[in-house]
Amino acid sequence: MKIGVPTEIKNNEFRVGMVPASVHEAVHHGHEVLVQAGAGLGIGVSDEDYRSAGAQILPDAASVFAQAEMIVKVKEPQAVERQMLREGQLLFTYLHLAPDPEQTRDLVESGAVCIAYETVTADDGSLPLLAPMSEVAGRLSIQAGARSLEKIHGGRGVLLGGVAGVQAARVVIIGGGVVGRNATAMAVGLGADVVVLDRNIQVLRWFDSHYGNRVQTLYSSRHALEEQVLQADLVIGGVLIPGARAPHLVSADMVRRMREGSVLVDVSIDQGGCFETSHPTTHAEPTYLVDGVVHYCVANMPGAVPRTSAFALNNATLPYILQLADQGWRQALLADPHLRNGLNVAHGKVCYAPVARDLGYDYTPVEQLLEQAA
Repeated sequence: MKIGVPTEIKNNEFRVGMVPASVHEAVHHGHEVLVQAGAGLGIGVSDEDYRSAGAQILPDAASVFAQAEMIVKVKEPQAVERQMLREGQLLFTYLHLAPDPEQTRDLVESGAVCIAYETVTADDGSLPLLAPMSEVAGRLSIQAGARSLEKIHGGRGVLLGGVAGVQAARVVIIGGGVVGRNATAMAVGLGADVVVLDRNIQVLRWFDSHYGNRVQTLYSSRHALEEQVLQADLVIGGVLIPGARAPHLVSADMVRRMREGSVLVDVSIDQGGCFETSHPTTHAEPTYLVDGVVHYCVANMPGAVPRTSAFALNNATLPYILQLADQGWRQALLADPHLRNGLNVAHGKVCYAPVARDLGYDYTPVEQLLEQAA
């Protein structure tokens, strides 16, 4: 199979879909890998590094899209990239379609086969291709929050860990999944006063067993959530409903009553955001104010540390890239129900129920689509 790796063009996105080690594996499996010139420069990888791994270097994205049977990316295809997709071409990347009707429309119209990293599952119900970037985003959320709390960035002027004789910042983490665990590790390490809210008692027990009295755990009732948000210096939103739009857990009214200069970091923004006042921002302009509260809502947070992120992502995606290339997408999906859960759009049909529901499309089960293709 011909696998194409274009340069990412989203604002300040420096990651790359395949690193040289992944290219080397794919070539070893008998596939051709077509890499756009300069695709790896953002992570310190040269075209010569890719050539040494066996890739062919093509001059531009148009050449990559025109020749490749499968496109491997990091972020959702931008409008100009979506116009280059064609009927039956395989796209493997993060999509986050539920809050993005324009992208969904374009992918449906393209006829391409679009498999989303974020909805591929594992035996335990986890999301193995989302997890590495959630790890990065969770850790970055505390760095971004600490920076945003500085007075020059609009914050209250609070040091996250405080100092002797001065109270530490209160960090409230909504959601105890991968983002929440990694945010907690960073916040505790910096000496913050940390509260974790979740609706799963087993999750809260995990935090209690790992951190003891260094972290306060609370069941996320409406009352507890509101009480903690209003007392917080920094709130991290890390809730996820796989493939669906994130629920608005913090209302505009709650934001209005928060302390001036407090900070919201919405790690759920790729799926629409879990704060009612959230809208996507970029690394170029990461924050904005609503009622005196700083909002950090960068939609590709791991792009701030692209080398770490690209290698971590490739460690997770490579086995699936090889499955798809070795077997073809139909056989690979028939053989692996977890990879099958990644199919969101194919041949003009929406094949992921939460996306169809949230955006008003008819839902075509993947199994039905595969039967028709057979």
